[in-house]
Amino acid sequence: MNHPVPAPSQKSRWLDLTRGSLPWALTQSLPEQPLKVILTQDVEQALRLQIAWQFFRPQDNAVFLPDWETLPYERFSPHQDLVSERLAALWQVKSGLADVLIVPVATAMQKLAPVSFLLGRTFWLKTGQTLDAESLRGNLVDAGYSHVSNVVASGEFAMRGGILDIFPMGSELPYRLDLFGDEIDSIKTFDPDTQRTIAPVSEIRLLPAHEFPTDDDAQKIFRARFREEINADHHAAAVYKAVSNGHFGAGVEYYLPLFFENELASVFDYIGDEALFVCIGDVHAEASRFWADVKSRFAMAQGDETYPPLPPQHLYLSEDQFAGRLKAYGQILPDLNGKRHALPDVAVNRQSETPLAALQNFQTAFNGRILLTAESAGRRETMLGFFAQHGLKPKSVDGWQAFLSSDAPLAITVTPLAYGFQTGTVGRAFMPDDTGHADHSTPSGINARPTSPIAVITESDLYQYVAKSRNVRRKKHAQVSDGLLRDLAEINIGDPVVHEEHGIGRYLGLVTLDLGGEPAEMMLLEYAGEAQLYVPVSQLHLISRYSGQAHENVQLHKLGSGAWTKAKRKAAEKARDTAAELLNLYAQRAAQEGFKFAFNEADYQAFSDGFEYEETEDQAAAIAATIKDLTQGKPMDRLICGDVGFGKTEVALRAAFVAVMGGKQVAVLAPTTLLVEQHAQNFADRFADFPVKVASLSRFNSGKATTETLKGMADGTVDIVIGTHKLVQDDIQFKNLGLVIIDEEHRFGVRQKEQLKRLRANVDILTMTATPIPRTLSMALEGLRDFSLITTAPSRRLAVKTFVKPFSEGSVQEAVLRELKRGGQVFFLHNEVETIANMRERLETLLPEARIGVAHGQLRERELEQVMRDFLQQKFNVLLCSTIIETGIDIPNANTIIINRADKFGLAQLHQLRGRVGRSHHQAYAYLLTPEYITKDAEKRLDAIAAADELGAGFTLAMQDLEIRGAGEILGEGQSGEMMQVGFTLYTEMLKQAVRDLKKGRQPDLDAPLGVTTEIKLHSPALLPESYCPDIHERLVLYKRLATCETEAQINAVHEELVDRFGLPEQPVKTLIESHRIRLSAKAMGIDAIDATGEAVTLTFGKHHNLDPADIIMLMQSNKNWRMAGADKLRVGAVSDDVETRIHTVKAVLKKLAGE
Repeated sequence: MNHPVPAPSQKSRWLDLTRGSLPWALTQSLPEQPLKVILTQDVEQALRLQIAWQFFRPQDNAVFLPDWETLPYERFSPHQDLVSERLAALWQVKSGLADVLIVPVATAMQKLAPVSFLLGRTFWLKTGQTLDAESLRGNLVDAGYSHVSNVVASGEFAMRGGILDIFPMGSELPYRLDLFGDEIDSIKTFDPDTQRTIAPVSEIRLLPAHEFPTDDDAQKIFRARFREEINADHHAAAVYKAVSNGHFGAGVEYYLPLFFENELASVFDYIGDEALFVCIGDVHAEASRFWADVKSRFAMAQGDETYPPLPPQHLYLSEDQFAGRLKAYGQILPDLNGKRHALPDVAVNRQSETPLAALQNFQTAFNGRILLTAESAGRRETMLGFFAQHGLKPKSVDGWQAFLSSDAPLAITVTPLAYGFQTGTVGRAFMPDDTGHADHSTPSGINARPTSPIAVITESDLYQYVAKSRNVRRKKHAQVSDGLLRDLAEINIGDPVVHEEHGIGRYLGLVTLDLGGEPAEMMLLEYAGEAQLYVPVSQLHLISRYSGQAHENVQLHKLGSGAWTKAKRKAAEKARDTAAELLNLYAQRAAQEGFKFAFNEADYQAFSDGFEYEETEDQAAAIAATIKDLTQGKPMDRLICGDVGFGKTEVALRAAFVAVMGGKQVAVLAPTTLLVEQHAQNFADRFADFPVKVASLSRFNSGKATTETLKGMADGTVDIVIGTHKLVQDDIQFKNLGLVIIDEEHRFGVRQKEQLKRLRANVDILTMTATPIPRTLSMALEGLRDFSLITTAPSRRLAVKTFVKPFSEGSVQEAVLRELKRGGQVFFLHNEVETIANMRERLETLLPEARIGVAHGQLRERELEQVMRDFLQQKFNVLLCSTIIETGIDIPNANTIIINRADKFGLAQLHQLRGRVGRSHHQAYAYLLTPEYITKDAEKRLDAIAAADELGAGFTLAMQDLEIRGAGEILGEGQSGEMMQVGFTLYTEMLKQAVRDLKKGRQPDLDAPLGVTTEIKLHSPALLPESYCPDIHERLVLYKRLATCETEAQINAVHEELVDRFGLPEQPVKTLIESHRIRLSAKAMGIDAIDATGEAVTLTFGKHHNLDPADIIMLMQSNKNWRMAGADKLRVGAVSDDVETRIHTVKAVLKKLAGE
């Protein structure tokens, strides 16, 4: 490889390279010093290069400088995670910690905060260091950090007594500092999802929280410079007022120069004079294109008095300035059109008898060694299995260096490299020398040893479709699966809750009452007639959030009236009947013989490879469960439930494949003609390479095509047919139907559902739904109804960015143009049919470049379907519509939704509407437009939806409004009446209990309370003091968790977490935990209550206690201080001055009773 390295100001062309061989050539030929800067055309190219560099030279720190991911002059701020990454990247470059900087041209042209700002505002915290907590709090606020109750994102901190939690910018994880007096005793990383500590560290670096200062001095500078630089009335400028009041709102970054007295820096100032540049593609043409774009965006932004824009040269390097700064450095200009390193076609041909023939031919002809790369460890295992079937056995190696060190002629490793290459006939493999030290006599300190040529063949070279699991820069968010706890965490004051013994009341908050000299924390509930009920926190297991109907319409119960008991009994009867019906159905199905499908691993694998993404864990589990059902001799009846776009269709495709290969026909039912079309397209695409005939029955088909399809179904020449409910009518004949797939069953009518029920008796059924089935319910029905939940978003999807702003034509224009500019489509939701024509005229005037279609519920069904079909085929790029789009077809190219009068919608409806976009890997946007003034309630709803923009939020948000529908879907429609009466959570508990009793063969006791527990009185405060755990929601959740603990291990886990998160517990916290330990021991014996005073411990036995009276008599005879104090009470005399002694005494008494 003869690739000269240019001197400063010189250029060197590197010829005959390819996209695949470029990173390899760079890592082999560039010297270790100075810093290497790679300029790319776009972000994707930059990320691919970073992955490749880390693969070939893992010892290097290859840093990527991300973009803000906003358009110039936009009223949006970059995501906090991006700011964090940018500050970390700039710090590493300036501090000499980076070996390589990879940056897109547009990002390199953006001006940055002066170097002195980043260096001057960065400080370190180390163990053993002395610090003043109050001044640290001030410093953090000045650096732009937000004070919160729980730290979950970069740029946040929380102080609780002697514990400081902080999530520094540029850090992967947050840190917990334990202070001993004014000294840092320990620093540990912790998990933001569980809030538990992970590992100790000795020091942490604190970068500023923004790319600009936010202290009082900075605000003064901003005001002065704004008046100097901007030729506009500062009194009218909203941004001027906001910053003056210490608010740094969306888009304030585009006023970056005004925060500093000195000139801004550029990336070249951070890089310094010593650097070597690699320019990929025509960087000057890209700079010119970007500069023109900035100027046109500036022209569009002018005229806005509230946010007057700064001229482009204040914020960006012009194309000439960029070229001038670049000129001073040595530049490598690679030519990527070479042939020498290109691979021949080695793609796998699934249709051939020998699918690996091309690869095997290449291996025979190539006189060197070959390394194959797989996207993930799972893919590597699949590929190894496939190769083994066809006589190839690559050796697994752990990375590039391991491959070079081995002598395997064919090896495989895991790395998401995009493109392969070969090193040609003259090959030198580069390896560290034997001492492990670099030998500086050769480029980049590498010891070159003569060896045979090498070829790297990536998974995308082998397969047409590859799961592009490029390292997406987004933290995984743990799924909250425990509905009960989230249940109480989401309660707000005024919300209805259900108390198992007293019925539905309103939650009025947590209050501390003084009960006979000891403080106790209570939950205050209000009932009908303003009656109040105080519930001790130890009884929170009796409380659940009410969900069943709109909170405003809920009727509160009257304390002490019989209405609640009646409603509860009715619901319990219904739960018992439902459980019996389900068990009966289950028994019938278990007794039936079903068709047992044969399973061919090789064919199935060939079909699976057509799926171009990597399955999520949930999806893989759902697929495995479905295939297991099909290959067993029982009829399948499985429900697949998952948020829109989470990959249910793939489960259906795999099931259909297994059924068709087993010689049976498949019918797919969808509720609308458009969905039929969409499914037909998907099935036809995926089965294109297999001898399978897919047909559809819908109104869009001609009469002739319909007749042919019906004939094919009857004579068996059609394998898969997709249609609406017409498919299950009596006059339709199948030759050999084996599997029916039903999409969104709840949208079919009653008659069709009856027809489907008849089908269920003798074929396998797979049902898919996007309605969230609550996990609590799924646990109650474990084993009765087979269903799979898919709650993980596909890795390629980004959360939808949500903005709430007052309606303005400027906002609409910007949102639509940004989408059209990237070739996308827009939903504009206007839910007033009578004024929709006026809105169309307004939009046509505002957006002459847009092609606008209109869809609303008053169109005839055929017209509506035609409009939606045209939109899907991109004949329109803006669809002006009503909420008709709430449920419906998947339009991956539509990635912006604008909702007018968003204040009129409910939470779940907004979430579902927002779910119409963000179906692809593009960043999607939802704009919720409102009038200038909206009600407090609407404001709360909009804040909630804007905050819940993480993926899978449907399971948090829509749960509240949809759990009843979800329950109806599993249990049958007749459920909702009783459920409304007692609330969803309590009904689920009843159902669980009934299933448990019936399975054990006993009749459920309808009057038995569900939440029986032992009441413990220790006559000492047992609570979480506000000074220990300040956040009221957090306390609620912890109380509820303790009240629902059923094992000693669970209590220990909560105890450990408390110490971990809040420090060593105070006495009231210890008492709280011990009272729950005592509760467990006493409940196991059937003791109803324990009252421990300073003089004695009194135990009250329950009706069904399991203690032998003879044992109690013997204990009373051998212990003089033991005596009965009534028919069901035992009194043990024991003087105890403090609570610790009382706890010890109670435990000793319980141990004796248990015979220990």
